[in-house]
Amino acid sequence: MDARDASRLLKGVRAATLAGDRPPAAPRPEIAASWRRMLDGGVHPDRDSRSRLLTPAETEERRHVTPLRQILPVLREGLLPALDGALHIMVVADADGRLLWREGASSILRKADRLGFGVGAHWDESVVGTNGVGTALVTGRPVQVFSAEHFVSSHHDWTCAGAPVHDPRDGRLLGVVDVSGPLATMHPATLAWVSSVARLAERELQIRHLESLERLRSISAPLLARLPAGERALTVDPQGWPAAVTGLAPPGRIPLPPSFGPGRQWLPQLGDCAVEPLPGGWLLRAGGAGTNTAVSRTVLDLSRRSCTATVYGAAGSWSLELSPRHAELLFLLAERPRGWSAAELAAEVFGDATRTVTVRAELSRIRRNLAGVLAHRPYRFGDGVEIELIRPAVDGDLLPHSTAPTVIRARLGRPGDGVLP
Repeated sequence: MDARDASRLLKGVRAATLAGDRPPAAPRPEIAASWRRMLDGGVHPDRDSRSRLLTPAETEERRHVTPLRQILPVLREGLLPALDGALHIMVVADADGRLLWREGASSILRKADRLGFGVGAHWDESVVGTNGVGTALVTGRPVQVFSAEHFVSSHHDWTCAGAPVHDPRDGRLLGVVDVSGPLATMHPATLAWVSSVARLAERELQIRHLESLERLRSISAPLLARLPAGERALTVDPQGWPAAVTGLAPPGRIPLPPSFGPGRQWLPQLGDCAVEPLPGGWLLRAGGAGTNTAVSRTVLDLSRRSCTATVYGAAGSWSLELSPRHAELLFLLAERPRGWSAAELAAEVFGDATRTVTVRAELSRIRRNLAGVLAHRPYRFGDGVEIELIRPAVDGDLLPHSTAPTVIRARLGRPGDGVLP
């Protein structure tokens, strides 16, 4: 059917549905279900409702914490080359329906701006009605919304195809990749194209996951080899996927409870376990109720260009190379044993106390690698953890990338707030 004829038919279907009359054709099941949600939720069919845009800082915070940023190269490679010629744009939204990235034909980007379809916008069904982003988030399945299938009439000149992206580690919905454009330029195969690229993106996340398991395996293999003969133990990543095992058959994924952490834990698959943190995961030792799992000492070596943290625990020691930001944050924690709030760290590191989301995200990554070492509320090194801080021979060489006032004072040889002896 010609696009204009299809659009006229769909407008008639929508008008009859809204009036409670028998439509000239039945709407597709996924569209009919969405329209029912809109009617039940009180979305106005002819009034374009727009929520507050995220500020640039808020958008950047969300970009920083979402795994979607890791798959942008795959999405761009799979979609962007064809978008300019097809007069389409690509948008990537997070699981809340917030548009975090938007690229494509410049003329269509300008039209999208007039529609409110810009970075930071909220494109949830409850805000803007049936659409390729919000409806895909609700259903968890790819969906194409053509012309008047959009519940809100101001969107009828557009067609969009959105496909959800899931985290292959735990199935969690991360967001949606969507291709949108004017009604006349959309092709029926667009949905299959977008869905295929979304699956490629999920495959990229899976490859990254396998690489992280291999890194965990290389760290944990020597620890497992030093355990007493016959002891049942394994290492798992934060989602419970096993990386290495000794003394028992390799299990499948072990679901970890929300409160999971170092110490004694009971798991249905293993029973009572001693849990010890590792970089990027956990060491689980089945049985052995008297096992001490506490981290006893951490050496923070900032004396070289490549900074490291070495942790000593019951099963031995291991080292973790630190990014410049993580080295900076750990130095700040070492300098003030009583700890920092997220706002204080944000002000110290970024000069902006409102950037707490970024601070929490970075510290969450550090705590995944140094679980049992750090505590929070406030952020600090844990009670009973001995900290050894190794500085450069020359004060001025300390963390040369950092502009944090505490680091600058330390470079000048001036004492800070709560400096360790």
